[in-house]
Amino acid sequence: MIRHFELVEKVRAYEPAVDEDLINRAYVFSMKAHGSQKRASGDPYISHPLEVAGILTDIKLDQDSIVTALLHDTVEDTLATIEEIERLFGPDVARLVDGVTKLSRIELQSDHTREAENFRKFLLAMSEDIRVLLVKLADRLHNMRTLRHIKSAEKRRRIAVETMEIFVPLAARIGLREWKDELEDLAFVEINPEAHDSILARLEYLREQGGSVAEEIIEELSKTLEDAGISVIVTGREKRPYSIWAKMQRKRVAFEQLADIIAFRILVDDTAACYQALGVLHGAYPVVPGRFDDYISTPKRNGYSSIHTCVIGPGRNKIEIQIRTHPMHEIAERGVAAHWQYKQGEMPEREGRKFGWMRELLQILEHAGGPEEFLEHTKLEM
Repeated sequence: MIRHFELVEKVRAYEPAVDEDLINRAYVFSMKAHGSQKRASGDPYISHPLEVAGILTDIKLDQDSIVTALLHDTVEDTLATIEEIERLFGPDVARLVDGVTKLSRIELQSDHTREAENFRKFLLAMSEDIRVLLVKLADRLHNMRTLRHIKSAEKRRRIAVETMEIFVPLAARIGLREWKDELEDLAFVEINPEAHDSILARLEYLREQGGSVAEEIIEELSKTLEDAGISVIVTGREKRPYSIWAKMQRKRVAFEQLADIIAFRILVDDTAACYQALGVLHGAYPVVPGRFDDYISTPKRNGYSSIHTCVIGPGRNKIEIQIRTHPMHEIAERGVAAHWQYKQGEMPEREGRKFGWMRELLQILEHAGGPEEFLEHTKLEM
């Protein structure tokens, strides 16, 4: 469990002017409010808001978001009130805590009509300030990390399905790839444990058989590009179990038929170098047809920008490659959180247009025939 002084240090690392007293007061308030409450794991309840706040420091959220994370369950699960939080921590924190509390009270899985109406309320509650969604996603991520401690198999599965259907698409929509991938895998373990374990075993076997193939590919790609005068950082990342399983289902192939288990990433200094690197790679290696996407000229709606390609690379291996600049990588890793510095919970107009998709979904409601039609539109949009 992260300790509160470690939390302060993590925030100070990216926000040197952090109000340490504010975070400490929020920690003490939450600890006293939750009192002797325990998590399903048996840990003191305060461990949960601390971990949620710690998760938010990974994407460098502002101190109001960190304080909100520490307080996010106090109104829902203790005698604390929004009025009390506003008096002690200010109107901005109170508004955020109120938003997260409203999300927590919305039952997302019920009969179809009520599910659709509740999902509309869910979007409405988080559309005023994206930080409400970020805190809720971090809350869900920690709850999924500790899901195994819940004794009821039915409840674990319900939470996992809800995570896969609602929270995974939302994390993807705002560009939080790491959170999305982890949420998928944690839900996958509960929904289809046999498939999950089978893929893990096969990945382990490949690691044992493959030895240093990935390292050799990284070394050759680096040399090929540097010999062309391009400054690069090349890394390789094994795809996650759920991502592999989903691709197997989509393409209707066996694990052994997948040739691109490891994705390689090339970071360069500027946009021009992205296209220069692409030209060098396509000149050096045979290109796999139908596997090219230019998300630099046409970024995804969540702001993601990269060039994707696939070549027959060193050792006749089919290798999937992403080419991007360092700022593009920051956005790919931190998503919406990397786009702006928060100013009283509002985003600049330009970014507001870029991430106005939640409001667009709410506008769909006005033209939908009812809650069910809205839900179907929403799933298509996400």
